[in-house]
Amino acid sequence: MAAKLWIILSVVFLSSQSECQEAVLHVSKGYLSKEYCLVYNSSLSNISDSLSNAVRYQLVNLTSTLLCDPGSLKQNSLLGKAVVVLRGTVRDCALSQKARVAQYLGAAVLLIASTDPMGIPSVNVTESEKVTIPFALMRFQDFMDAQKVFAGEMEVQLYALPVLAFDCSILLMLALAIFTVAMGGFWSGAAERAKQSGAAVSGGEDGADSGDLSLYSPLKVLLFVLLMCVMLVLMYFFYKWLVYVVIVIFCLASATALYSCLDGIMNAVGCSKFSVSCGERSCSVRSLLLTSVCITLAVIWGVYRNEDRWIWILQDLLGVAFCLNFMKTITLSNYKICIILLSLLLVYDVFFVFITPFFTPNGESIMVQVALGPGAGGEKTNGDFMVPADSSTSYEKLPVVMRIPRLSAWVQNLCVMQFSILGYGDIIIPGMLVAYCHRFDVWTNSSKRIYFTCCTIAYSVGLVVTFVVMLLSKMGQPALLYLVPFTLITSAVVACVRKEFKQFWAGTTYQVLDSSRDPLSSDGEAGYSREVRKC
Repeated sequence: MAAKLWIILSVVFLSSQSECQEAVLHVSKGYLSKEYCLVYNSSLSNISDSLSNAVRYQLVNLTSTLLCDPGSLKQNSLLGKAVVVLRGTVRDCALSQKARVAQYLGAAVLLIASTDPMGIPSVNVTESEKVTIPFALMRFQDFMDAQKVFAGEMEVQLYALPVLAFDCSILLMLALAIFTVAMGGFWSGAAERAKQSGAAVSGGEDGADSGDLSLYSPLKVLLFVLLMCVMLVLMYFFYKWLVYVVIVIFCLASATALYSCLDGIMNAVGCSKFSVSCGERSCSVRSLLLTSVCITLAVIWGVYRNEDRWIWILQDLLGVAFCLNFMKTITLSNYKICIILLSLLLVYDVFFVFITPFFTPNGESIMVQVALGPGAGGEKTNGDFMVPADSSTSYEKLPVVMRIPRLSAWVQNLCVMQFSILGYGDIIIPGMLVAYCHRFDVWTNSSKRIYFTCCTIAYSVGLVVTFVVMLLSKMGQPALLYLVPFTLITSAVVACVRKEFKQFWAGTTYQVLDSSRDPLSSDGEAGYSREVRKC
């Protein structure tokens, strides 16, 4: 199986070179040089794939005009030169009109300085046949910076390094997601085993499990999914206000989750709590130190959350802790609840990714719009990105995704940082099933953890398939569309083969009717029997 997956990834890697839509403007004067971002259409403009092969042009500044007509300039007056003009608006003249005028004047390259966000320039088929010179958009801010730096005549070169659709960041994301799901499932099973033995659960003070929540009612699961739908729609319409509420909640939740994870590690390695008495009260030095570290990290993320160059490391750390704590704290009571929850969320994911573009004004899916933020053009995976006109512009993003920079697009990051992303839901939701499988291994005293191992492998295969489909289709995919069937079917097959499906379906030896009522089984607190009874 591993060999087959490696072959599939290798084929995708070798066949996934994509057309780049971002290029580099290399400006030089003597020994001084600097590079800026360009956005172009690779199907309309032929640009060198390396700086060493790029032709050097003298740059002519015509930003005082829109170049909608030649004006006082004569034909071939700009022969063999690169010219930069202002973009203006569509009402002034189209990009193709500027390119035709530049051709008439003999220019070899047209650069269009824009004060607005830059998308991939396009012209209709008829106009594209008349334009033979390469043209590209650049930030007006960058051109003004170049004038200050070089103060006079400049020479420019245009080049665009080929970017592979397959990027090493995908492998890193794959490893990060599988690690998080496996550790979350393992922690949940370890907590269940600790319950059976009557010991305190690693990951907090005595009684830490009092805050754990088990989903056991189909109605509550349905209400939970409906609440998610309502929140997503509200985020779409009121993003600029609610995003700050989510950021504050994430800071609090991630700090708490990180504390729980670090405290669990400390307990696992046998680190003392170093309690100090003060009068009649005592406090743990270890707890104070961990609390300080967790709060500090959450505050640092909150302050520097828009620093794309490095803050993704801290966001992923907090995100992993959040996912681990969620999978350990929120548990599914039986396989029936697993099927209901995962199936509903599969429909939820597909609907908000594939169906909502038919209803939104800009044709963008609500899921993508909310997950990446309104200004996240450079991170979108369908190629229709927008580069901000101001390189220092930042926009608020929801902290609901794992983000790893695309390593092969490092040069193109002059325009905007590009990331491989995976939503927390694509980790947590299947991870809750993996956690249930490990708890069932504990209930049935499975020494080999067969359910946990098989479900984790199924998640890994499903995630690989998700990435392969994304690379081949060049479109973002709702990961649950692949992860849910792989994990649900695999765990059910294992239960059937082992002839334990009835027990796997029913779950624990008792079911809680309400948080204020006792378990139906009188021996519910004494532990778990090997045979599972239906209530």
